[in-house]
Amino acid sequence: MTSTPPAADRPAGPEHPAPHASGELPPITMVGPDFPYPYDDFLAHPAGLGQIPATEHGAEVAVIGGGLSGVITAYELMKMGLRPVVYEADRLGGRLRTVGFEGCDPELTAEMGAMRFPPSSTTLQHYIDLVGLRTRPFPNPLAPGTPSTVVDLKGVSHYAETVEDLPRVFRDVMDAWNTCLEEGADFSGMNRALRERDIPRIREIWARLVEKLDDQTFYGFLCDSPAFASFRHREIFGQVGFGTGGWDTDFPHSILEILRVVYTEADDHHRSIVGGSGQLPLRLWEREPGKITHWPAGTSLSSLHGGEPLPAVTRLRRAADGRITVTDASGAVRGYRAAVFTAQSWLLLSRIACDDGLFPIDHWTAMERTHYMESSKLFVPVDRPFWLDKDEETGRDVMSMTLTDRMTRGTYLLDNGPDRPAVMCLSYTWCDDSLKWLPLSAEERMEVMLTSLGEIYPKVDIRRHVIGAPVTVSWENEPWFMGAFKANLPGHYRYQRRLFTHFMQDRLPADKRGIFLAGDDISWTAGWAEGAVQTALNAVWGVMSHFGGATDPTNPGPGDLFDALAPVELPED
Repeated sequence: MTSTPPAADRPAGPEHPAPHASGELPPITMVGPDFPYPYDDFLAHPAGLGQIPATEHGAEVAVIGGGLSGVITAYELMKMGLRPVVYEADRLGGRLRTVGFEGCDPELTAEMGAMRFPPSSTTLQHYIDLVGLRTRPFPNPLAPGTPSTVVDLKGVSHYAETVEDLPRVFRDVMDAWNTCLEEGADFSGMNRALRERDIPRIREIWARLVEKLDDQTFYGFLCDSPAFASFRHREIFGQVGFGTGGWDTDFPHSILEILRVVYTEADDHHRSIVGGSGQLPLRLWEREPGKITHWPAGTSLSSLHGGEPLPAVTRLRRAADGRITVTDASGAVRGYRAAVFTAQSWLLLSRIACDDGLFPIDHWTAMERTHYMESSKLFVPVDRPFWLDKDEETGRDVMSMTLTDRMTRGTYLLDNGPDRPAVMCLSYTWCDDSLKWLPLSAEERMEVMLTSLGEIYPKVDIRRHVIGAPVTVSWENEPWFMGAFKANLPGHYRYQRRLFTHFMQDRLPADKRGIFLAGDDISWTAGWAEGAVQTALNAVWGVMSHFGGATDPTNPGPGDLFDALAPVELPED
């Protein structure tokens, strides 16, 4: 259990479908129900992602945003023989942001953005493996590697090492959610179809649910289920949930957002990247591909850029010759035949002066209607994993991974081994819970958090173990993000479809082509690194096609199979 709601952690779904008589079902992946294209197979194929004509080798492509989606887009375009030109306003990595603590051991790090990744993120795993990073289990509540969990609700604390240690009401809530998913969303049927990549079955189930549920909130979906007739059960589910988290801050959002995640088990078996997730984009930036077209051996994104990306983009417009003209913060102006925008789309409405004519009006509307969730975290370094000390009276851990309805909501304990300095994530919150922290400094936040945790653990002096200043983030206050990630409201399916399908530019007027949208908020699974990777690969296919290139016939790309896999199209009249 955890108090972090969707797009970072989700409650687990029902039991996995029974195995076939011939053996276990294939593993689940984030080949989601909206566009069930096998991105992982596309990446793994020996034929590669495609080729462009030799006459186009060395052509420049602007890549705006140096987060994971932007770096992967640039890396794959470079391998094809194009010259990506990356612009980054802040720092490479985007929301894969790993920071240290001033004056502390450099091995102590804090994940200000993405910090846990499900095994179903198979295209993400491709790049993790490519750059030689390792992962380890993340200490989610009640996970096998988590020593203990405390659930603190309405002033009463419950200590548990397994779910069976919790009061019966929590298991009743879990059962209610499983029943709700099964009866209201055919969970087992979709989970099986996604495992088997049974495209007709996936599309049949999802088309029916999209039409039925697009205007339904998550909370309304619960209320419609007889399994959640009890308000008490809905309240507990919202505050604590089960498996990996509570959900109340997500209750106003579309139930389709939730189903995408629980179907693909993106909420389950989370792992963290050893040394920090921020290493992934940085290593890709420096990596010299073994197989590369046009560029000499030893070429990397870093070498193409002289070590650093270009600064923030301040203006985008279309020139008379059809090129995309990019102005950066230094005042430099450069024109490109193609550009990929991977930053959060709200920046096109405010911080970047963008010509209206670059996108069709329906796409502008979709960007304007994008709804972002807020998110905040605060970390402190401590002298050792003192939480593993035993209480003399009870024999229990003196402190545990903590879920509560108090201000902190979720507290995570991250150790590096016995008697070594460790890190505490004192609080991890979302939406309204995040906004409660917004006016407070890091030190003020820490004081409130320590007071709150002191009420749960009156015998534990957390403060005496703290060895450095806290670090904090509120993503809604970050000027180049303005929120943590997209979370669609009811009725937003059509908007999301417009954004996701933007890479299919033969559907657009000629004067709207050449600029491509990518990033996790363009994906169907915002807040997950997997969505950032998948939309990057869509954009790579789009740019390749724009330059007259094509995929190998044995490895068709997402655009090649688009008509067979296209997302459900709801009527607009």
